Amino acid sequence: MNSVVVVGTQWGDEGKGKITDFLAKEADAVVRFQGGNNAGHTIVFDDKKYALHLVPSGIFRKDTVNVLANGMVINPKALIEELEMLKSRGINDFKLAISDRAHIVLPYHVQLDGLFEDLKKDNKKVGTTNKGIGPAYNDKSSRIGIRVCDFIDLDVFKDKLQDNLEYYNKLFKLFGKPLIETADVYNEYKEYSNLIKQYVKDTGLLLNNMLEEGKKVLFEGAQGALLCLDHGTYPFVTSSSPTAASVPLSTGISPKYINEILGVTKAYSTRVGSGYFVTEFEDDVAENIRDVGHEYGTTTGRPRRIGWIDTVVLRHTRRISGITGLSVMLLDVLSGIDTLKICVAYKLEGEIIDYVPASISDFERCEPIYIELEGWNEDITTTTSFSDLPVNAQQYLNKISELSNIDLAMFSVGPDRKQTVVLKNMFK
Repeated sequence: MNSVVVVGTQWGDEGKGKITDFLAKEADAVVRFQGGNNAGHTIVFDDKKYALHLVPSGIFRKDTVNVLANGMVINPKALIEELEMLKSRGINDFKLAISDRAHIVLPYHVQLDGLFEDLKKDNKKVGTTNKGIGPAYNDKSSRIGIRVCDFIDLDVFKDKLQDNLEYYNKLFKLFGKPLIETADVYNEYKEYSNLIKQYVKDTGLLLNNMLEEGKKVLFEGAQGALLCLDHGTYPFVTSSSPTAASVPLSTGISPKYINEILGVTKAYSTRVGSGYFVTEFEDDVAENIRDVGHEYGTTTGRPRRIGWIDTVVLRHTRRISGITGLSVMLLDVLSGIDTLKICVAYKLEGEIIDYVPASISDFERCEPIYIELEGWNEDITTTTSFSDLPVNAQQYLNKISELSNIDLAMFSVGPDRKQTVVLKNMFK
């Protein structure tokens, strides 16, 4: 079988979009398996930048099938806007398939998202993007969600929409929020239903058939493993699992079809939103990393928090996702920094630990234990091989690989497709 799963090893924003776009040239299908438009990928090629939030990163390859799988929650309005953006920029020739089992994000989910966050105390806020993702997943698990197969059947859609709004409007009234009229939502969203209907199919069946035929399939997640609902830094997590373990459930394929799993990490760490961040620091070096690395959220525009790379986190992600290769991104951003730090363990109440604690109160008391390596000053943005890197940059990559116990598969020295150096071919 020829399948590769791309997962983020940190809190998201690692550069998965670029790597997925890069690997898509070999893939027959690219599959987004979870999340919604609360996440974003930035793709750069031919001196053009594209921000994607729902559409898989293979959309720029005309022969690649791009799948929005059943594990996603899809805002139809945002999807149509994204497709229109692509078309306005000349991306017209693409193949798109939307799972009939994916769930729909509607305006009441967005309003609920803001309401739930407002009700929390400041130190308990998750830092949600207010895109309605959590409430949509809540509806899914509460068995009142509206799936794509319901959405494209307008009679069913209207009936389910009315039922849900009868319930949620009582909640909005209780908390002094605007009521949402069924007719207003239906009249707007029936147009989106008609527009996406042409793309809807049983994508689980489609993917199984492709894999059985020996086609190459690339799976991309949103966010990163530390935002996993089950294995992340709960409760400061997302509402789904961005790990490779969730791919079979979130796409409708058998686990036996999962082959290679590529973990994507920055050469440092970042985080957006609330939650403890062990290696976070804020000084002139952090500000330089933020500016050089353009560390601002693709979806929110918020400045990202900066930290040193954390190999405790990398080992945690390797364990829960079964990572077989590591891609280190934005290595060029560290050029010119005299001393680089790598977190190798934590200290918790005087004890040295080598794991991410389940308890957030324990995690918040963890202190980083660092080793230091000498940096490099050379410009590496035109590097095309590992041996061309400065010796200190080679040592830095080797140490990350050694400490994470993951073989280095590729590294990136700039945002463009061409600024990617491959050491291991992930597709067989």
